[in-house]
Amino acid sequence: MLRCETFPVGPLSCNCSLVWDPEVGTGVVVDPGDEADRIAARVEALGFRVVALLHTHAHFDHVGATAALQERWQAPALLHPADTYLVEGMDLQTSLFGMDSVPRPELSPLQPGDVHHGLTVLPTPGHTPGGCCFHGQADGCGLLLAGDTLFQGGVGRTDLWGGSQAQLEQSVREVLYPLPDDTVVVPGHGPLTTIGREAATNPFVRR
Repeated sequence: MLRCETFPVGPLSCNCSLVWDPEVGTGVVVDPGDEADRIAARVEALGFRVVALLHTHAHFDHVGATAALQERWQAPALLHPADTYLVEGMDLQTSLFGMDSVPRPELSPLQPGDVHHGLTVLPTPGHTPGGCCFHGQADGCGLLLAGDTLFQGGVGRTDLWGGSQAQLEQSVREVLYPLPDDTVVVPGHGPLTTIGREAATNPFVRR
């Protein structure tokens, strides 16, 4: 059975998730936004080998530690190709938010429908053109790593580079809300929620 552990990293408190199989001893890191040494220390404490770094999108607060961890583990860093331009413009991203520059990782393409360590890639454009979520089973229940597509009581902003409110609403309503109501949602920032709760109460997008 897969396990999942999530903790916030960096000044914007990006939720970084570790998903691993204790029996096999391998796992993935999702959205390593900052604090590479802290992430690596936790992986070491849990005792698994990282086989991939997965990204819901390419805003700097979700990829800030990727290059350092990629160098440490020699693991592929996967991102939807439609967000590659955001990595190429990383210096602009960080400067506009008053943050330090973020090293650019070497990226491999992430494609809708791919399965990485038990997590299926769901295309959810809107917050960014290449936004994705990861869906699977962990700790005995459904799991959705939603990035900045869906939050507890909110959705991702669409006023940044390449954002689209219409696409975001369509992604949430047509891709995420059909998932089982008891699916645990790990958003890109803030507390966990469930699909059922958001479909019934989210003020921005209802089922």
